Amino acid sequence: MARTIEIPYAPRQWAQKLHNSFKRYFSLIIHRRGGKTTGLINHFQRAALDDNWERQRMKFLMPNITEDELKTMMRNRFYGIVFPTYNQAKTVCWDSMKYYSGTIPGIKFNESELTVRYPNGNKCRLFGSDNPDALRGPAFWGLGFDEYSQQPSNIFGEILSKALADHLGFTIFAGTIKGKNQLYRTHEVAKTNPDEWDYVWQDIDDSLKIEKGITIEFLRRALEDDRKLVSQGLMTQEEYDQEWYLSTTAAIKGAYYAKQVAGLQSSGRFKIIPYDEAIPVYDVWDLGVGPKLAIGFYQRVGNQTQMIDYWEGENNDGIPQAIKALKEKPYIYGRHFAPFDINATDIGTGKKRIEIAKELGWKFDVIPQLKIDDGIEAGRLFFNRLYVDSNNCQYWLDAISQYRQEWDEKRGMFKEIPYHDWTSHPADVHRYAAVVENKMINNDVFIPIIYREPKPNPAR
Repeated sequence: MARTIEIPYAPRQWAQKLHNSFKRYFSLIIHRRGGKTTGLINHFQRAALDDNWERQRMKFLMPNITEDELKTMMRNRFYGIVFPTYNQAKTVCWDSMKYYSGTIPGIKFNESELTVRYPNGNKCRLFGSDNPDALRGPAFWGLGFDEYSQQPSNIFGEILSKALADHLGFTIFAGTIKGKNQLYRTHEVAKTNPDEWDYVWQDIDDSLKIEKGITIEFLRRALEDDRKLVSQGLMTQEEYDQEWYLSTTAAIKGAYYAKQVAGLQSSGRFKIIPYDEAIPVYDVWDLGVGPKLAIGFYQRVGNQTQMIDYWEGENNDGIPQAIKALKEKPYIYGRHFAPFDINATDIGTGKKRIEIAKELGWKFDVIPQLKIDDGIEAGRLFFNRLYVDSNNCQYWLDAISQYRQEWDEKRGMFKEIPYHDWTSHPADVHRYAAVVENKMINNDVFIPIIYREPKPNPAR
């Protein structure tokens, strides 16, 4: 007689739809404390333990697949849950993962890798999007992104979507709304593509109507308490609406450019902007290695500046790889701008970075140094004249929308410095571009004229 293993998990009503879905993609947007992480843990744990569920999912996606093919594929399945940071994965999820799998005989935990290995050999691991290289390589059967709105918007499309290809793996995009960024767009796509997507959008009122249990009663009380905090001036209405009611217009707490980004979008200046071959393109760099190497591309049209493109490095890309990528673009360049650390010496070659770039045909103008606060203020004013291409710069806009002050938990106030994460480098590009905008002067770009000896006229 088979032994029954009891998992201490009671799904909420919204989770039934998630657990019953065989679709490849699921958009899961729920108010704060709605049980998202618990639902994700148990969904992936069931996938890892239940061969029959995975077999049904594969047959749903590939009706013609044979049992022999399935049998060959089903071994050693690997699942992952990705958080904004590794520390967040460890703090928010790891203890819960151990709790919900602790009753399973033969379970093994790898504390250093935040990995659960189940007795059938399948695994589930926690990751942080602040270390995307750790996610490269494995062939996943399923991935979940918890608080996807706080993660780099290219982490799925550029890095992880192909890691699911071998097994037609499923993906869950989960979180609480923070503006109309990549998480919000998953919901919009899900609504119009029911063949491939399922979704849940549930605010606090929905939960109070359909969910039951002591936790829901606690949430009811917490909602009332927060409403009082708003009336007492200890919580903003925007914070209340965003966290409980999934407001897409509430500004992110501490965001430097919230009003400016909203103005850019509402005024129609975030749109498709064709590259004008008659006008030079100015490239503005934030120096680093890999994803920390960021470049914005700008054209001046009258008193307007148009941001037509954005580029970030991958892996260990440096200046040579970036210059190669820029030369492959169809642009005719004007001046090239880089911050003061372009004068630093490259450890590998012993040459200054600016000399390495010059040898590769890229002669940089050095951006004047400003205090970060002064640069951010220049960046705010820059938005008044800025148009941004919606095709090439969506990632940049997602990032700069979330660029924010660092919060000091102990003192209960914002620090006077930006929070450093994936949003920092796109925001630095914007800050630098604001500083050198007045140097993007089209008439100082000279197109060389080649003089040749005239050919003899045979008629003479």
